[in-house]
Amino acid sequence: MKQVFGVMGDPIEHSLSPAMHNAAFRELGMDCEYHAFRVRQKNLREAILGAQAMGFGGLNITVPHKKKALEFTNPDTLARRIGAVNTISFNEGIRGHNTDGLGAEMALWEAGVGIKSSNVLLIGAGGAARAIAFHFAEKGACVTITNRTPEKAEALAEDVGCRHAGLENLKGLLQDSDILINATSMGMHPHIDATIASRDIMHPDLAVFDIVYNPLQTKLLHQAELAGAKPIGGVAMLVHQGAEAFRIWTGQEPPVEVMRKAVLEGLD
Repeated sequence: MKQVFGVMGDPIEHSLSPAMHNAAFRELGMDCEYHAFRVRQKNLREAILGAQAMGFGGLNITVPHKKKALEFTNPDTLARRIGAVNTISFNEGIRGHNTDGLGAEMALWEAGVGIKSSNVLLIGAGGAARAIAFHFAEKGACVTITNRTPEKAEALAEDVGCRHAGLENLKGLLQDSDILINATSMGMHPHIDATIASRDIMHPDLAVFDIVYNPLQTKLLHQAELAGAKPIGGVAMLVHQGAEAFRIWTGQEPPVEVMRKAVLEGLD
């Protein structure tokens, strides 16, 4: 019998996860299907329990449900520390995981950028920023968090046990950084002319990672190119966080390049 997987969010029409995972299932000849489900937050518990009752193979959880989903799962250690779940497995009850931080690490690794002992300037304090901050700190990076709302940056830094700073000194912060990560929605379609930093405050030894993947080349990445820095786009994070979810659900090695191709075709 065909096994069903899915992603729950609200809104959900924009999700590229169905194309990505269905391409992986086809490539491996697995009798599985992946669908997107629009779920209101008030119905999230019942939706997760229903998926388990109907024998779903697993779920992804996306905006705005990642924090709320923690309440309805038995989270692993990292997901509990982050305070958010983006992947649910049903192999041992309802188990919560968070693969966003690993996805970000793998995106940098693909670009030849290591995070251990690196000075990372992370801009943002939302769900993705939390996952990246906890994961990178655990992997030995020296993380500094900044945000348009300083109180949010301070609160996240306190949770992680790392530093925080104000955006008003962005130029000075970047001069001391090896990696800049935009974990905000700035620059995302349709606001493609927005950027958190310009070329004049970057340096050539800087890796600039933008988790935004639509458009493929954000203004931030274009500015990084002009500065001679290393630009890293958000598609790789999307693919690798999905690939790790695939491993958790199936125990099989995912066809990463097939998944990446499906995402890129979906963005055309």
